[in-house]
Amino acid sequence: MSCSRQRLLAVASALMVVVAVPSCRDRKTTLSTDLQDAGFQMTDADWFRACQEDNVEVMKRFLAGGFSKDARDGNGNTALHVAAVAGAENAAKYLLDKGVPVDVRGQTGRTPLMAAVVADKPKMVKWLLRQGADPKLKDEENFKALMLAVRDGSAGSVAELASYDREDLDAALLLASLLGKTAVIDSLTNYGASVYARMEDDGRTPLMIAAENGHKEAVNLLLEIGASRYTTDEQGRTAANLAEEAGHAEIVALINREPAPAELALEAPEQISAEMDEFVAAAEGDAPPQSGYRAAPGGDAGVEAPGDLTIPAPDKRPSRPIDGAVLGARQGGGGLVVEGNPGDDAPGSADARTKVSRPPVIMRHYRETDVPLEVAGVSGDSATLRVAAGSRREITVKAGQEISGTGGLYVVRVKRRMEESKVTDGHPMEIAVVEVEDRRSGQTREWISGRPSTAHDPIALVEDPATGARYTARPGQKFKSADGGEFVVTDVRPNQIVIESLTDGSVVTVPLVGPRG
Repeated sequence: MSCSRQRLLAVASALMVVVAVPSCRDRKTTLSTDLQDAGFQMTDADWFRACQEDNVEVMKRFLAGGFSKDARDGNGNTALHVAAVAGAENAAKYLLDKGVPVDVRGQTGRTPLMAAVVADKPKMVKWLLRQGADPKLKDEENFKALMLAVRDGSAGSVAELASYDREDLDAALLLASLLGKTAVIDSLTNYGASVYARMEDDGRTPLMIAAENGHKEAVNLLLEIGASRYTTDEQGRTAANLAEEAGHAEIVALINREPAPAELALEAPEQISAEMDEFVAAAEGDAPPQSGYRAAPGGDAGVEAPGDLTIPAPDKRPSRPIDGAVLGARQGGGGLVVEGNPGDDAPGSADARTKVSRPPVIMRHYRETDVPLEVAGVSGDSATLRVAAGSRREITVKAGQEISGTGGLYVVRVKRRMEESKVTDGHPMEIAVVEVEDRRSGQTREWISGRPSTAHDPIALVEDPATGARYTARPGQKFKSADGGEFVVTDVRPNQIVIESLTDGSVVTVPLVGPRG
């Protein structure tokens, strides 16, 4: 190459550099000017301010100017945390689109979802969950998002999280009762937490915990939604006993009042059904029904992608016994889509995306009514009954006589018999048995010494997700699905019902999801 050509190339290269540098400088100057015109500077503080203010256009200029989307504020939080706390959905979406992880950790190991919960931003909580935020993660204090919502009294966030973290609902209710978070208690029980939940170590119920800690408003609500005043912990203490030990006289009086005759009644199935219908209807309010089911257009059972669930308007007829019913039939044919196994992760989660075969029922409510009469013993044709509330007196009554103060409860017969069960620690033991009849309802029950006396067998209110029709379910009752499956209810528990397929022998546990779950 000639010397003149070399000199020419060198000059050209120099000119290109000279031209390029001003071009780059001009671009940065333009971006800086644009930011200034918008009231921002290329600083960390203004970056986070733009995110907080949901100003996506300014955020774009920051990143175009070389600012890092992963910048942290003085607390160690990312822009996504800041957007979550502010409820800035557009900013959050932009950050996710730019590759910021939805579960990025910030201060004390909290995710943006946790930050939104603590900031009491239910709409942002809902949005983040739909973007795949993991509600099962824990922060450095070992709190999940649901427990943070309970601790801080965010009933709205609890409602959004409940269907994603069902296995923790009872624990969350126990915590809410400890803290006296009445609105949270209401929300949790609407979404499937059970008032019959118990502490593992000592058997205390939510009512006992609220009473012991002096939370009168929470005690009132728990009583209204069906918590039993007469249940005892492992030491035989009632909620009133615990409140008395803690010095809460007003709560003792509230719980330990003299039982009214209606509270000593044996309830007829129709009465129980009507009361359960009323409870669910009141709890639902104007909220749209949701569940882990969705009608499948093609008729094959399986799993669809997550999204808004659509269920027909509920069948408004009163609930009726499930025995002999056919569930899952709807106009136009088709089957049901089941999102997740009962008790598994939330609908749409990775662990839930499997085809399952299960009876087409949703559990909405549970009922088990204690009667404050204990069998103290029997002698000949006489029974001694202890009133386990109010004055806590003892009543001696013979077969054929009315139990005083009950308004229609009669002793039919008294006897003793040998029994071997959990109550007798697996050893044969003689127990006292009193058969009673309520002449108001025609119902009869056997009350046994050493066991709580109840007004009826445990009963669940379940719903057909295809039609919205509701049924009462008791152990031993059989029903069918529209596709020909046959099932039997084998057990009814406070937070689940157990159903066996008579077609293939499989056993499925259907969890309580509550009126709004």
